[in-house]
Amino acid sequence: MFVPIVKGLYLLTEDGADDARLGVVTEAALAAGVKWLQYRDKSRDVGKRLRQAEALAARCRYWGAGLIINDDVDLALAVQAAGVHLGEHDGGLRDARDRLGPNAILGASCYNDLDRARAAAANGASYLAFGAVFASATKPLARHCPLSVLREARQFGLPVVAIGGITTDRAREVYDAGADAIAVLGEVWRDTEVGATVKTFLAQEPSR
Repeated sequence: MFVPIVKGLYLLTEDGADDARLGVVTEAALAAGVKWLQYRDKSRDVGKRLRQAEALAARCRYWGAGLIINDDVDLALAVQAAGVHLGEHDGGLRDARDRLGPNAILGASCYNDLDRARAAAANGASYLAFGAVFASATKPLARHCPLSVLREARQFGLPVVAIGGITTDRAREVYDAGADAIAVLGEVWRDTEVGATVKTFLAQEPSR
């Protein structure tokens, strides 16, 4: 089976969004061309998380996009998502690979740490995420990752995803620094013209 590569615009959902807002924004973003969507919800409302993830999975299948679940292998399995993204306290990549199978997309948060990236690559990660590359209103206390780290991370042979404070006017700078994909949240979710913002991001994707 062909396993797609994570590249280009990678949209994260707004933590705590209600069903209506989640549906309107993600539908507009997917219709505009988003091919990777990560569901993030830190609440302990199991019913809500399952309901929203199922709706997103159906929406992504319709638009031909990949759904990644943040931090929750069980939920990824339940909705047959494309994969899962794990941070440093969210369980092991090897265990996730064993449970999700060889074709799942496994993302690993590496922050600003190339040693962590090396370990993630050795343990089955599908892509390596670094950030925050810029100050982020979503996570103001996030560790800072210099853009130079993105280029260094290409030595591991996996897609490099940058996250943190990336706006339409800085996207090209991040790609030029070595990112294969940019994970965004704030600018898309704050904008009333979701489709137009997504298309502006998409227009800046490199050809590599």
